[in-house]
Amino acid sequence: MTPGTLVLLHSPLTTASAWGSLPAALGAYDVVVPEVTDDDRPPYAGRYVARAALEITAAGARPPLVLVAHGDAGPLLPPIGAAQRAAHRLVGGYVFLDARLPGPGTSRPYREEEVPVGVTVRQRGGDFLGEEPPMAQDWPDAPCGYLATSDRYQDQVRQARMRGWEVRESLFSHFSAVIDPGATAEALTALISAL
Repeated sequence: MTPGTLVLLHSPLTTASAWGSLPAALGAYDVVVPEVTDDDRPPYAGRYVARAALEITAAGARPPLVLVAHGDAGPLLPPIGAAQRAAHRLVGGYVFLDARLPGPGTSRPYREEEVPVGVTVRQRGGDFLGEEPPMAQDWPDAPCGYLATSDRYQDQVRQARMRGWEVRESLFSHFSAVIDPGATAEALTALISAL
């Protein structure tokens, strides 16, 4: 598929710093990188979705959009996609980049040694970690793919394969966008082309 815009959605446990220089490495695409930091009280997921939708609109993202989620942004893809459809912006695909899939599950905070220098980690309490994100009823409404860059979500990789999604593994780091943006851009581009 050929997207109009890639939207890179950082985990609610980090900031957009987790994308490193990946946006620049994706130079062949229009890229939007929402920065969501005002989801600091319940409903956390609802606040994240609303802020991301506002930033996608403000950036003038051209459809079709490919929504790319990292880590704990994965479960938020269905409501973010629904918000885009409500705004009459076509979502052409969903990509989980070393991310949790929608459905039951809890967030797992990062250990300090897992996080490269330059990535800002947001400290979250138990109420955030236990909140279940909303689920859109008619999801998925576009092709889905999974790019695994670490062993952190291998159970999610198995589930993606069972769902018949396009899956690629390029194991080097959960924060591959920061560690090796060129290789991550190449793997992401190949996955999106296969959707």
